[in-house]
Amino acid sequence: MKFGQQLKQSLNRDWVFNYIDYERLKEALREPRNWDHKSEQSFVEQLEKELDKVYIFQQVKAEEIIRRIAASEKEVNGCVARLDGDNQNGEESPTEEDFELLEEDLSDIIADVHDLAKFTQLNYTGFQKIIKKHDKVTGLILKPVFATRLTHKPFYQDNYDAYVVKLSKLYDTVRTRGNPVKGDSSAGGKQQNFVRQTTKYWVHTDNVLELKLIILKHLPVLVFNASKDWAEDDTAISSIYFDNTDTWELYMGRLKKTEGAEAIRIRWYGDMSTETAFIERKTHREDWTGEESVKARFKLKEKNVNAYLRGELTPEKIFEKERRERKRSEKDIASDEQLAREIQYRVLTRKLVPVTRSFYHRTAFQLPGDARVRISLDTELAMVREDNLDGRQRAGDNWRRMDIGVDWPFRQIPKEDVELFPYAVLEVKLQTQAGQEPPQWIRDLTSSHLVEAVPKFSKYIHGTSTLHPKRINLVPYWTPQMDVDIRKPISHKFGIERPGASNDISTSGNLEDESEDDDEAIGLPPVNDGAQDDEALRRLRDARDTMEQHDLDRRRDYGTITNGGGPNALDVEERISAQQLHENDYPIYDSDSDDEEELEEARQRGGWRYRALVARNKAKAMSEAVLNGLIALIPRPRPTDVGEGGFHLGVPSWKQPGEIKHFKAPKGKRIHVPVRVEPKVQLATERTFLSWLEFSILLGSIAATLLNFGDGLALAAAWAFTAVACCALFYSAGLYLWRVRMIRNRRAVTYHDRVGPTLLCLGLFAAVAISFGYRLGVGGFEGGLKG
Repeated sequence: MKFGQQLKQSLNRDWVFNYIDYERLKEALREPRNWDHKSEQSFVEQLEKELDKVYIFQQVKAEEIIRRIAASEKEVNGCVARLDGDNQNGEESPTEEDFELLEEDLSDIIADVHDLAKFTQLNYTGFQKIIKKHDKVTGLILKPVFATRLTHKPFYQDNYDAYVVKLSKLYDTVRTRGNPVKGDSSAGGKQQNFVRQTTKYWVHTDNVLELKLIILKHLPVLVFNASKDWAEDDTAISSIYFDNTDTWELYMGRLKKTEGAEAIRIRWYGDMSTETAFIERKTHREDWTGEESVKARFKLKEKNVNAYLRGELTPEKIFEKERRERKRSEKDIASDEQLAREIQYRVLTRKLVPVTRSFYHRTAFQLPGDARVRISLDTELAMVREDNLDGRQRAGDNWRRMDIGVDWPFRQIPKEDVELFPYAVLEVKLQTQAGQEPPQWIRDLTSSHLVEAVPKFSKYIHGTSTLHPKRINLVPYWTPQMDVDIRKPISHKFGIERPGASNDISTSGNLEDESEDDDEAIGLPPVNDGAQDDEALRRLRDARDTMEQHDLDRRRDYGTITNGGGPNALDVEERISAQQLHENDYPIYDSDSDDEEELEEARQRGGWRYRALVARNKAKAMSEAVLNGLIALIPRPRPTDVGEGGFHLGVPSWKQPGEIKHFKAPKGKRIHVPVRVEPKVQLATERTFLSWLEFSILLGSIAATLLNFGDGLALAAAWAFTAVACCALFYSAGLYLWRVRMIRNRRAVTYHDRVGPTLLCLGLFAAVAISFGYRLGVGGFEGGLKG
């Protein structure tokens, strides 16, 4: 819907006169026929009044929320003190009703925080759109001037995370009736007979705060250092990922999810002054192995990291002090020492170097000591190059570059060195007993309009593939979807609501400009079915990233690609997957041929196999060119191009604006689609081959039996059955070898056989027909002789 309509529907009825008067400002742009200096001055004065009104109200409401939180904290502490018996005034212990009133009051404060954030978002968008409309209608440039005014009255810069942490603690205390769960924040235990499930989601920046406020009502914010006041820098997490820049073997292994694929990284928490680093190794295990993927790590002083990576500091020396102090068991120390030895060996022998850094602020939700439900939300996610390729010394001889810290979005480094991810990343980890469903609120959350599921998403894979476009050709499946807006209509009633209020419509819906289409609003060409080049994707991500930043330099005009649809409309992937895109199972992900990946692997090994594949690909290309040329010469009716979507005969098309029928790989890239390989797939392939083999042997036995009859008819039938048996045998053997190779390489191909059974039936029919035909022919000839 248009922004003006969205603004009217999303207004908080109690605050209606404090919003930007968007319609009045639009009318002011339409009134004068000839826009002169007087008209401009009048419009600017009116705009200044609106900015003052919004800024003052935002400041007043923010102070009011702070006072309400402080008052509520005092009431909660007093109520808990009375519950514990620490009451010197002789007051009665709190009742269940007292706690319910406190919970209702906190819920009201949470709704206020949500409404204030929505108020800020709507007004900021309104100012940006009206300035853009002014510059287009009048031809005068007001945007830079008004940007200066915004820096002096930055009503949009408030950080609500401090509210979230404080409200989470209070709400958890009230919800547990003064007995919040306590325990080791890093604990989780080794629980048996539990099904572990991890899913990842993208969250649009418009929905981040609402999502945090929803989750804190069910899980408290996990604070690792409760003795220290909350600070944003404490939530920062940085990781340096290692790889071989010649083979990219760790990237390929993690992307393809091969058995035993490893990721080696160095992680630290907080700013660059942190003295402790964690050396980590993540190992992927296939489900059929019966083992779980493992993440193991050990601590190391930051000043010793370089010596360790060069092999100068041995694992024995690292844990020498711990052995003397005996603060941990010898078994744990030996395990960490073995891990340090293995990681050091891999770094040295595989020539692993720093390639990519990931940075983000993490808000974690979990009951301390209870890992059954763990939720983390990573915001302000960025990936940064750490390599020394292209002749530039980024990290140099150090294990990390020192020209950045926690100063996101790292404007001091070149744009090509940083990838600002446009969304937050939500990770939900569940441990449920076998056969037991996850909590209902988790199911409601993950099926809501606030999140977009992206299975197997990896920060390292995304950052490495994006920052090295000339070196990485195999990209993850979500790369071509980065230009699809993930915001969706509300599918069911879910979110922060205030009973009786009018703001029950989430602002997560798309906000269109009244006079411009979506693609023009963000300065990009319309989305089409062709390949998007890397520069276009980068422009889109940069535009999307700047929408919800904290200062004006990170914000710029933003438009949307609407998904359309009614309240129960499916999202883009659901609608696409529900359609028959091609009569021959045309894939959703359109990538280059898998032969190119096989050719690249053979090129790295060299030898005769590589030469044979090159010759085969050239012969195939030439034959296809000749065939296409001959087909083009054949006269036949040509369909009329009626444009995208075709004729609908008055029926609305399933295809929504901005959607594509299938995702096309960027030019020169190939999409890797995750393929789940289980033991039953290999076993089914073997069983199928054995069935064909059994049938071929049966036909061969029939042929051998027919030879014993000795007449011409038997000989002809024997030859026919022998030919069918041999063809079936060679065909099944070739098909089996092809399937095994595809399974081993985890290729997303069509494994079911459409041709073989049909040819087999036709062959048997031909063999039997020859037998009967020969019998009838000989019988007729002999009957004629007797006659």
